[in-house]
Amino acid sequence: MSEGPTPGRRQLRPPRATRRELLGFAAVGLLAYAVDLALFTCLRGPVALGPLTAKALSFVAGCSVAYAGNALGTYRHTRPRGLRPCAVFFAVNIAGAVVQLLCLTVSHYGLGLTSQRADTVSGAVIGMALATVLRFWGTRTLVFRAEGRVGSWTG
Repeated sequence: MSEGPTPGRRQLRPPRATRRELLGFAAVGLLAYAVDLALFTCLRGPVALGPLTAKALSFVAGCSVAYAGNALGTYRHTRPRGLRPCAVFFAVNIAGAVVQLLCLTVSHYGLGLTSQRADTVSGAVIGMALATVLRFWGTRTLVFRAEGRVGSWTG
């Protein structure tokens, strides 16, 4: 009997480093979400900006916090250089926002599920879950590439 993984068989649990990476990514994401929500609330309330302007500004602030948190924390060992990683990070996050909007659009307009609860579930639960998977994959694979790691977290 061998101690290590058998060639051709998948490990059922992710390696310890991947768990740490997931936890770091989640913690940074929660902080970024809090910044986005707090700034949006402030810009809509006391500052009295329109909803799209307020959301655009809070989205940029949240993404900036997420990028800094991931670059300085979760993925500090990758040492990203220049503006390209930051631009790709923002593109990945915009793609995540599009996924959330698509889930809401399909549910509300395509399936006719128009209640507030259905909108919340499709946009803020299902859409957020799918967008988070996309963001994790994109951040890990396209922005903060580690030496020796190829693409996916599954391989």
